[in-house]
Amino acid sequence: MSSVTPDQPRRPAAGVHADSGPPGRPTAGPRVPAPRRPEPSRRRAPLAVAAGVAAGWAAVTSYLPVALVLGLAQLSEGTAAVPGALRAGLAGWLLGHGVPLHTTAGPLGLVPLALAALAFWRLTRAGVHTSRAMGARGGRSPRQALTAAVAVGVGYALLGVLAALLVGSGGLRVSPVRAGVTYAFVGALGALVGAVRTTGVAGLLAERAPARLRDGVRTGLVAGLLLFGAGAGAAGLAVATGGGDAADMIGAYRTGVAGQAGITLVSLAYAPNATVWSTAYLLGPGFTVGTGTAVRTSEVTVGALPAVPLLAGLPSGPVDGLGAALLAVPVLAGMTAGWLLTRRLSRATGDERAEPRWPALLGPAVLAGPVAGLLVAMAAGASGGPLGGGRLAEIGPVPWQVGLVATAVVAVGALLGAAAGKLLSRR
Repeated sequence: MSSVTPDQPRRPAAGVHADSGPPGRPTAGPRVPAPRRPEPSRRRAPLAVAAGVAAGWAAVTSYLPVALVLGLAQLSEGTAAVPGALRAGLAGWLLGHGVPLHTTAGPLGLVPLALAALAFWRLTRAGVHTSRAMGARGGRSPRQALTAAVAVGVGYALLGVLAALLVGSGGLRVSPVRAGVTYAFVGALGALVGAVRTTGVAGLLAERAPARLRDGVRTGLVAGLLLFGAGAGAAGLAVATGGGDAADMIGAYRTGVAGQAGITLVSLAYAPNATVWSTAYLLGPGFTVGTGTAVRTSEVTVGALPAVPLLAGLPSGPVDGLGAALLAVPVLAGMTAGWLLTRRLSRATGDERAEPRWPALLGPAVLAGPVAGLLVAMAAGASGGPLGGGRLAEIGPVPWQVGLVATAVVAVGALLGAAAGKLLSRR
């Protein structure tokens, strides 16, 4: 008799698999995992749908703040209904993209650069979303980036034409053709910036560009940003010293608290314009606030100005005494950019005390001048425009004058800063 109790499990016989079936059947071999089913391919949205949704969302997110700001004064006093406030927001939205508005007092073309920057940023995001919907994720395909940019530009142009038609029915005259062309260009350019980063084309271009060209462009951009930073500081100091006059100007508007808040926000939308004008002032050419006027370090000639809080910080006369030290600020910005170039090239060798060769140092320093000059000239051209007819038809700096001076100042300053950085590294 067997000594195995009923509760004791029986061990399989030698040579028999534990998972084998009943006696008399062949033993099953090792289990083979079943083949995985192919995952369903991710459906991609059609290009027209993706670009249309991205362009529409960019338009909505840049339009709503404008409608809110411009509608505060009207809604606070009950002087206009909601449709009028929305139409005013459309007019401001068009102006923020560089589309001039034709009024009974003359053309209005002074673009609020803060709104323009917001719209451009939203368009870069539209380019990112459209290129991702196309399946472009770091594939370094210039064709995909260009296709996404063109698609967003077309969708944005249709929205611009629609906005021009809606605004034109309210008393203002806006050219639908001008609006369509402007929105197509701005939309395609903004979307292209976002698409080239998503597809990796920007990195590809940077890799193929010569090293001296990359260093020169980077140094020029740094110098331009330093110039704008100095201009922003000078503009903020001027507005702060004239804060009492600005407060009186805002209080003169009988629009209630909400209306005065709207006027303040409109002034803040033009704060980047004041930054560019202040940069032109520091560089020397200055700017104008009307026909026959001049605001520069050596001369200040202005007449009767509108009660705009942003103009409360205008200088009352030419600089003298310690104020002449402002003329050295642009040169110091160029020298700082050149010194940073030397530090960056030294770090690239793995030793901060290493001395970069003169050709690798002086070439980018000289190239930084035209890059910064082009950047400042473009900003100067975008910051000006007419504010009606008559003597306010010319406001802002002259782009070519500001760009030419910035080119010379940054080139000389960058050379001095780079040479000083190289000589100091020896010690």
